[in-house]
Amino acid sequence: MKIYRIGTTVFVDNDGNHRRREIADWTAFINRDGLHEFLKKEIVNWEETDGSFLDQDHFDPPMGNQEIWAAGVTYERSKTARMDEAKESGGSVFYDMVYDAERPELFFKATAQRCVGYGDEVYIRKDSTWNVPEPELTLLINSKGSIEGYTIGNDMSSRSIEGENPLYLPQAKVYEKCAALGPCLYVPKKPISTTTRIYIAIERDGKTMFKEDVAISKMKRDFGELVSFLFRECDFPQGVFLMTGTCLVPPDDFTLEVGDKIIITIDGVGKLVNYVGIKE
Repeated sequence: MKIYRIGTTVFVDNDGNHRRREIADWTAFINRDGLHEFLKKEIVNWEETDGSFLDQDHFDPPMGNQEIWAAGVTYERSKTARMDEAKESGGSVFYDMVYDAERPELFFKATAQRCVGYGDEVYIRKDSTWNVPEPELTLLINSKGSIEGYTIGNDMSSRSIEGENPLYLPQAKVYEKCAALGPCLYVPKKPISTTTRIYIAIERDGKTMFKEDVAISKMKRDFGELVSFLFRECDFPQGVFLMTGTCLVPPDDFTLEVGDKIIITIDGVGKLVNYVGIKE
């Protein structure tokens, strides 16, 4: 089951059965136990509609007022890339250590204000010379710590800033339009399969500049472990989204440019499309 959001209108695609309803409080709507079963019972009373909404060129991010957090260095390739970018500053050893440590790297990524949806612009920083997207399977976790759904996340990153000094991580990660979620919230009956693959393509003037994919089974840490650490000393009364990391890293000589098109696809979830812009 997939839930799409356009303003206060919620559309559900349940294996080709399409329904819609106005939802005033999206935050509360998705923050519940047994979201799949709740939707299954509720949507029979919703207004029937056709599937034309799926042709929209814009969807709002499938979140309310939840925070977005992120996990880093969860794939081997990510560890290697982070070590390369921090080599000159002497900080590369920390990425090696965290990959093998019991405690994962978890950091705050964005508020709802700084997150965009399908079809929107994501920003690169003017004071960064090396900018990349990071495609990530993103978990919807309710206030009790239960994983209730999945979406696609784009964790925009300023690698030149992070590489200059690991302590600059918040500036490399948190700024206006630094995150994208969408196109929908995927709410399956069972947990997502470990054979699920993540794909990314970056296009510039119609030419593919970078293309790669990976199975989420390549993650070193499982979702339950990441959620457990996230909830150790933090409460999330409205629920939370957690980006689970990436290993799909463009080569070191690549940086995003204004106008680039970023296409992230995850099996079973869908496709998230964003365009690169810059804050005026």
